[in-house]
Amino acid sequence: MEQPNNKTNPTNSNGNEYFVIKAKDNGVHVIGLTRGQDTRFHHTEKLDKGEVMIAQFTEHTSAVKVRGKAIIMTKYGTIDTEE
Repeated sequence: MEQPNNKTNPTNSNGNEYFVIKAKDNGVHVIGLTRGQDTRFHHTEKLDKGEVMIAQFTEHTSAVKVRGKAIIMTKYGTIDTEE
């Protein structure tokens, strides 16, 4: 089966998916959580209104927590944290 072009497929050659977070307000926190037996915070970012972060899941990041008013876009759809 042929893979779609990476311009339309939000994954890289390793299969790690990209996602986009757009802050709707100042002070949106994006927190990366680790893989493994113990889940821990390993990275945080603070976004202000209108800022966009493009990120991906990696061998170290298994989950992302978003705190604040934001829009999260993935290949599965769009999520608005206010809903």
